Amino acid sequence: MLVLSRKQDEKIIIGDSITLMVVAIQGDKVRLGIEAPKDVSIHREEVYQAIQRERHHEPQDSQ
Repeated sequence: MLVLSRKQDEKIIIGDSITLMVVAIQGDKVRLGIEAPKDVSIHREEVYQAIQRERHHEPQDSQ
């Protein structure tokens, strides 16, 4: 895992098309702004895990 330090309003660039910016720091919370192409899915970890559980438990379409 790559660990980087950033201050408010500083950015991290991922590839050629994704930018993360530290928008605000309040106590123990950091607000991030993310710019990415519309075809890139972005989820909080708990939402992503819920989506994966849903997909895993859905019955497969049989043909």
